[in-house]
Amino acid sequence: MAKYSTGGSSGSSDGDACELCGTESDSLREANVAGAQLQVCQECAPHDDNAHKDEKSETNQSQGDDRQRRAVQNAAKSSPAWNDDSEHWEEEGTNYDDDQLPYLVSDYGSVLQEARQDAGLQREELAEELDADEADLLAIEQGRATQAGVGGSLVRALEQRLDVELAEST
Repeated sequence: MAKYSTGGSSGSSDGDACELCGTESDSLREANVAGAQLQVCQECAPHDDNAHKDEKSETNQSQGDDRQRRAVQNAAKSSPAWNDDSEHWEEEGTNYDDDQLPYLVSDYGSVLQEARQDAGLQREELAEELDADEADLLAIEQGRATQAGVGGSLVRALEQRLDVELAEST
């Protein structure tokens, strides 16, 4: 039968017995078992609460690192910003200085989508009419104009064609 103690001597006078199971041993170690500091043998050592905290901490850290790594990889895979095709940028370059995106009204995406639908146009039709990429129109409708690198000239053309205000007036 196990002998529970909080460190005082209660029974065994030589102090060479495990305070958890009572087994005589020359190699006892201190362990925190259910809040009590006990001298335990090797067989009872796995009951040390501190050992489990360290294992859980390492496991949680490892799982957190894996989760973060997977999140970054998934974000990179789903991001349309980079698709391993730099040909567009190499040939055409960027025109941020020449075609800066103006400050847009807070609900510009829904304003554009509603105006396009009220005009009876499909996104593809409007893109063709304005000689623009359908993906750029979709980005604007979804409120991602800045992330998609849409130019100000497209915003102005949409405002003119659909008679809407997408950019804040200055």
